[in-house]
Amino acid sequence: MPRVLVVHHTPSPGMQQMLEAVLAGTRDPELDPVDVVVRSALRATASDVFEADAFLLGSPVNIGYISGALKHFFDQVYYPTLLDRRGAPFGLWLHGSSDATGAVRAVDAITTGLGWQRAHEDVIALGTVDVAIEDRCHSLGATLAALAAT
Repeated sequence: MPRVLVVHHTPSPGMQQMLEAVLAGTRDPELDPVDVVVRSALRATASDVFEADAFLLGSPVNIGYISGALKHFFDQVYYPTLLDRRGAPFGLWLHGSSDATGAVRAVDAITTGLGWQRAHEDVIALGTVDVAIEDRCHSLGATLAALAAT
């Protein structure tokens, strides 16, 4: 069965809302079923990456950058998986209080090096997570699940 790996660091209620909406999207009943593996960014491994067909990444924005936990994930998997998952689709959601430019730039640099392909517009919430953000997160999850299933 196709597999989507969801790697997240979810320390706040806003991040939890976004994670739940992303997961609901991956499990949309109108889609072909996929295996959804959810790992905290501190627990995800290179083996998880090798077994995945698509990736969903979630992080708070801390001082304009991705969380240390998501950076740790990338540090652990980068070289072991560097040539294996080229072309794999990924999506990103971020939650912060002001500017997420540095966080997006960091993920762009890392995923470009890995050869992953952005498959959906990033979902960035600055401040309160409202229904519109939840809908975009649902779309993000559903899009990556559909791509994994093809």
